[in-house]
Amino acid sequence: MKIHHLNCVEIHSPGYGRAIGHCLLLETAKKLILIDAGIGLMDTQNPLARIGKQLIDIVGYKFNEQWTAIKRIEKLGLNPANVTDCIISHLDNDHIGGLADFPNAKVHLGIEEYENFNNGNPRYLSQPLEHNPMIKTYSKSSQTWFDFEARKVDVGSEIEIYLIPLFGHTLGHCGVALKHQSQWLFYIGDAYYLRGELTDTNHPVNELATMRADDNELRIATLNKIRHFIAKHPEVEVFGYHDINEFPTSMIDK
Repeated sequence: MKIHHLNCVEIHSPGYGRAIGHCLLLETAKKLILIDAGIGLMDTQNPLARIGKQLIDIVGYKFNEQWTAIKRIEKLGLNPANVTDCIISHLDNDHIGGLADFPNAKVHLGIEEYENFNNGNPRYLSQPLEHNPMIKTYSKSSQTWFDFEARKVDVGSEIEIYLIPLFGHTLGHCGVALKHQSQWLFYIGDAYYLRGELTDTNHPVNELATMRADDNELRIATLNKIRHFIAKHPEVEVFGYHDINEFPTSMIDK
């Protein structure tokens, strides 16, 4: 299996500078698996209808078709039709706008997140799921990965991959733990926006993270668990969605 790092979101925020959307593409001999999907083609072609001017202005989204997951995959010389599965941390639009570009892919996510989406939480946009993808949800599990609850994702026996509940940012937000050869990767989604939040409790972005959290006390508890994990397990590669400093330098768009 090969792992490709894809930047599928560009945010230029007047308050916080540049942020990205750090998706992963898993390439196996038989299929492609996407972890989070970024901004999609339809978002770039009609952003006002798909996202809305208010959200675009608040966040600072920039749009370019070449930054979408489908175009990134084509640039790698791979066939986007081979994307069979999309594993989703949570259902905010900048993580799932690209799902419509892979209409036949099964979407995997925590059941709490899908319920949160369906219960009318105003943070979510309906457009990213209007193509009615096949959705597989994962409920609470007795299985563990290190000190976290772990929900094994059903994408084939050849891949060891888990949804890891990291609730707070949303009520069903999950990270993804993935074993590649002998190395564990732990993608924590939006459990933090910037890694600096782990060492600076007064980090400027903390105000934004607090404002965007469905449950801020739970978000802070999750951050503390991540802090403890990183200190205890330096052998595990940990990274989030938005911090450009965690993205492979050679792959950052100039």
